Amino acid sequence: MRDMNFLTENNARPIWHPMAHPAEMQASPPRVIMKGDGVTVTDIDGKSVLDAVGGLWNVNLGYSSDPVKEAIARQLAELPYYSGFRGTSTGPSIELAYELAEFFAPEGMVRSFFTSGGSDSVESALRLARQYWKIKGEADRTKFLALKKGYHGTHFGGASVNGNANFRRNYEPLLPGCFHIPAPWTYRNPFDETDPAKLARLCIRALEDEIAFQGGDTIAAFIMEPVLGAGGVIVPHETFMPMLREVLDRHGILLIADEVVTGFGRTGAWSGSRLWGVKPDMMTIAKAITSGYFPLGATLISQKVADVFEADRTSFGAIGHGYTYSGHPVGCAAGLAALAETKRLNLAGNAAARGEELAAVLADLKARFDVVGDVRSKGLMAALELVSDRTSKKPVDKKVMAAVADGAYEAGIMIRVSGNNIILSPPLVITSADVATIADGLAAGLARA
Repeated sequence: MRDMNFLTENNARPIWHPMAHPAEMQASPPRVIMKGDGVTVTDIDGKSVLDAVGGLWNVNLGYSSDPVKEAIARQLAELPYYSGFRGTSTGPSIELAYELAEFFAPEGMVRSFFTSGGSDSVESALRLARQYWKIKGEADRTKFLALKKGYHGTHFGGASVNGNANFRRNYEPLLPGCFHIPAPWTYRNPFDETDPAKLARLCIRALEDEIAFQGGDTIAAFIMEPVLGAGGVIVPHETFMPMLREVLDRHGILLIADEVVTGFGRTGAWSGSRLWGVKPDMMTIAKAITSGYFPLGATLISQKVADVFEADRTSFGAIGHGYTYSGHPVGCAAGLAALAETKRLNLAGNAAARGEELAAVLADLKARFDVVGDVRSKGLMAALELVSDRTSKKPVDKKVMAAVADGAYEAGIMIRVSGNNIILSPPLVITSADVATIADGLAAGLARA
């Protein structure tokens, strides 16, 4: 690697960063992260901080999982790549598909379609949903429903079902036939309803109204995150997803659970669907499938959907979709090792326990700092929403958010800023002491607001 001076001088120059304005990055270059160890990362200046972002929701095992690193090295030596397109396969992809079916058996998943990441997994699920209905002879079922504030990646399909204008406006017009209902978000919703159970029923009523308006026989699938992540960690009432499942079943609409963030233990359950006691028709996974050590994702498929494809004897059942790196042997080897470690360490159990501690310290911060308008969390998914006035709920501006983030970083923790939200998604191996460190760092940051 070239020296530090070169990296500093060229920071944000030859590279465009995702989810950022190129001019802003050049004017205020991003932090350059050089090392990771345990739950800490170290920047180019040698400053080490606790990573309360967990990479990007994905480094569940922290940065020092030797079994995953060793599995990658072994597979690179044995077979660094081969295609998974028709006619060939690889050992690790076969094994990982088997293990995923075992792991997600409570959700009813029986097949894996491997991808390169979360956006690919969502795109695959949307395409397979439309194809499912063509095989079934109901070609009018092309529409998709989703939640406002939901996030489903960056491809045209994912951006179209996204419920946040930040990921849509600059790329419109998007995929036609995508419609949204209000999210069960007690802090901000069109019903001015603060009771989560009542709000869940109101949102379901809006769903039924939209289905009636669109025509249930024109809708292919509903896609949702069991706990909304990038939209600000919106935690639905426990009745919401089961009620939604019942409505969809009544109208024959498929349910796609976007588990890219919530899969593998982050909510305190092994999946968001399992958390709410729901069996979806498809699940999208990525991120923690390799703990971020290698790009990999999958669309998981239920028996009901698999049976329709596998019983088909026409051209409609052929999957004309895939990626060069679908089932990448190195990625699948990493996935096998990460899954084994995830189970061995019972990351879901630790996320639940540390999540309760984190929720308590966030509530304390809300009591101490008026700038905190709301706190939301489930397991080790958490958000603090910052406002300039609690009564009007007016969001703070970018400068305030930047000051808070800088203050927290100087105090020893990395946080993520999304709009007027501070997003926390630390590795699932954190300790109680780490939770206390996060609390102290947040307090230092909030003091600058």
